[in-house]
Amino acid sequence: MARLSPRFHMLVLACEALTAPDDAALDLFERALTLVEPADRPFDIARAQEQLRLASKTFEELGAAPWAARAMAELRACGHATAAVPRQGRGALTAQEWQIASLAASGLTNKQIAERLFLSHRTIGTHLYQIYPKLGIGSRAALPDALAALQPEETGPGRPVR
Repeated sequence: MARLSPRFHMLVLACEALTAPDDAALDLFERALTLVEPADRPFDIARAQEQLRLASKTFEELGAAPWAARAMAELRACGHATAAVPRQGRGALTAQEWQIASLAASGLTNKQIAERLFLSHRTIGTHLYQIYPKLGIGSRAALPDALAALQPEETGPGRPVR
């Protein structure tokens, strides 16, 4: 691929990074970002950037609203753009945990949630495993009631204080 096009080579490395183990992914992303000049290919660079804030800013500057929105959603899911959802008792859910718990409570399977959030179904399972003790529950079936109990207490962007 490198002989055909530095751009395509960069995109291939970025795709490999997405499927690589965590310890190898960062190296692949960094290698990908060195293959083209940022000024020549800002959109492709932003797609491959591991740094979501910089990618989000670049997408906004390029007018790529769907990509900017996706980068911002990922930032929120990582807890960078929004605070954790406050709750009484056993700790707080992060923005991503809240999103996963809500989707699971709506009846979606781990695989369906993973497809919507561009994550692995195993990652969803891990998050749910961590969410249950925070909510004081032991199963998926208890999620709707546990989340409903939090509703009056929730605050944050897009969530009114009641």
